[in-house]
Amino acid sequence: MKVIGILLIIVGVLGIIMGMMMFGDIGVACIVGAISALLSGVGFLLVSRKLKNL
Repeated sequence: MKVIGILLIIVGVLGIIMGMMMFGDIGVACIVGAISALLSGVGFLLVSRKLKNL
């Protein structure tokens, strides 16, 4: 789970950077997708940490 979380965070950061280079609606859609990947990655890391403590 930790590896998936880290990969999602990397994809999210790269997606935000690429979305800022795009124009119009495509850029907005790319940034929205990247933000959701970033939040999912953070969620995976938090769940991984909580499961480890159990």
